[in-house]
Amino acid sequence: MNLIIASDYSGFPLKEAVRKHLEAAGHKVADVGQLEDTPDRKVHYIDAASNLAKQLQAGKFDRGILFCGTGAGVSIVANKFKGIYCIPVESMFTARQTAIINNSNVISMGAFVIGPENACKMVDAYLEQSFVKGLPQDRVDWLTTLFGKLKELEEQILK
Repeated sequence: MNLIIASDYSGFPLKEAVRKHLEAAGHKVADVGQLEDTPDRKVHYIDAASNLAKQLQAGKFDRGILFCGTGAGVSIVANKFKGIYCIPVESMFTARQTAIINNSNVISMGAFVIGPENACKMVDAYLEQSFVKGLPQDRVDWLTTLFGKLKELEEQILK
């Protein structure tokens, strides 16, 4: 899978662990956030999330993963971009379900909340899923209709 990741300075250690895991699994990974553990060159969460969202919005990547201290700040920023559906995840269940039910194309994680081993497992669970995968047809129809309404609303609100 062609992935894009980004972190601010707080999320850097967790992002590095996940990046290494993804590359070892054979994924192509582009990093557009904090690139080194340098205290005097800090990437802030607004910039990390904006960089990722713009690249994903342009269709250059399949999915994205964002990191900051809590996972919340980067999610708020990413969701300001049309076509970006970022969900903060703190459990295996949420990581898996957000792809199936919410059609998320980005997840976010907090380095102060999640350990590296658990983060890697959650990323794997997320990447193994897709929108409405494994659901009965009536649920597929219902969720597809709801997501269509979301896209219509997005057209009215976001640029």
